[in-house]
Amino acid sequence: MLLFILQQPVFSQYTKIQTWSEKELLVSKALRQANVGISIYEPATNKYWYNYQEDHYFTPASNMKIFSLYTGMLLLGDSLPAIKYLDTDSVLYVQGTGDPAFLHPDYTWQPVFHLLQQTNKKIKIVPAINENARYGYGWSWNDYADYYQSELNEWPMYGNVARLRHHGDSLYIIPKMYELTTSKDNKLTKLEVKRDERSNRFSMGYNGNEYQPEEEEVPFITGGLEDLAVRLQDTLHKQVYIAPQAPAGLQLLYSIPADSLFLPMMHRSDNFFAEQTLMMCAGKLFDTISTRHMIRYMLDHYLKELPDTPNWADGSGLSRYNLFSPRDFVYVLSNMYKTYPTARLYSLFATGGKGTLKNYYKEQFVHAKTGTLTGVVALSGYLVTKKNKTLVFSVLVNNHNNSATAVRREVEHFLTQVYESY
Repeated sequence: MLLFILQQPVFSQYTKIQTWSEKELLVSKALRQANVGISIYEPATNKYWYNYQEDHYFTPASNMKIFSLYTGMLLLGDSLPAIKYLDTDSVLYVQGTGDPAFLHPDYTWQPVFHLLQQTNKKIKIVPAINENARYGYGWSWNDYADYYQSELNEWPMYGNVARLRHHGDSLYIIPKMYELTTSKDNKLTKLEVKRDERSNRFSMGYNGNEYQPEEEEVPFITGGLEDLAVRLQDTLHKQVYIAPQAPAGLQLLYSIPADSLFLPMMHRSDNFFAEQTLMMCAGKLFDTISTRHMIRYMLDHYLKELPDTPNWADGSGLSRYNLFSPRDFVYVLSNMYKTYPTARLYSLFATGGKGTLKNYYKEQFVHAKTGTLTGVVALSGYLVTKKNKTLVFSVLVNNHNNSATAVRREVEHFLTQVYESY
């Protein structure tokens, strides 16, 4: 009974926020035909300030990265598992663990590359147990060449994207092993890049009068272990072999600090980093790379008291099979708030003028994750009011038929009222 009383809304706040919600936000041109769910909670008092359709299910888009972040913070520790390896007298055995930082341009420190480059021994890739497909459950197949949908695998290289660059007379692709055809068209206003659906053949159209550097990222087909060996050979300039099975005694080599992956994952909403985070967690915990297995484990252990049983499909939010309620997000965000220092937590979430919130919340009173798909706008995170009250909130909007910017502005106005008044 005490818990029930504590969780009742604070009616003084509730009445004001209900008025702003029902007389302004929900009837605005951008949202009046949409489905909307809202939950605002104060962890210090264990009371909800406002709820509206908080138990309804919504497609959360990239708000799913909040659950991936929570999983990674719980299970990965301070640093990412780069590879498993065994250094014998004549052979260096190496096995992928899903680390997306290997040869990624964001990260200059490359301990795995250094290990492979310096060894004079035969390099043999050990197959990992990987139950994942190259795409997540429910992803759109025809986004295969879009930068935000890199393929998933046990040993990523270069972020699993080819980088095509034009600068003056310089035209190139990294990795250099892939075929690139180019064409000049002075009518183009930006770089035009494509990839064949079933092969790693790339094309680039460019404006010959444009001398500003231009670069585009296009996912490449990762293939199997043989393809990985070829990519490593092309990079290392030495032979790479495949071991038929894993030898006993493999040990972990760690790479970058975990937060240096989590920050871009949240600030620029990096889908690839989010997916590989769940894969690394599964590999570390079960010795099997399986997003499905990792999700099931989280729901059965750390998230078994979620208010509403979700349908959790992937780590990035690309899948429309994901279905969560606003109070599910409030629950996991509240757990994170209780578990981790706010300085660390807030740094990992975008705030006003930064990351995906660079054009919003100039007062920097929110630390939150955005989410966007066609017809979907989501925002969940932390709000610190003018009177220094910390609130956990989630606003999920589905099936709108306006611009995402218009929806975000209405939500921004609504949350600004909460910030200004309390």
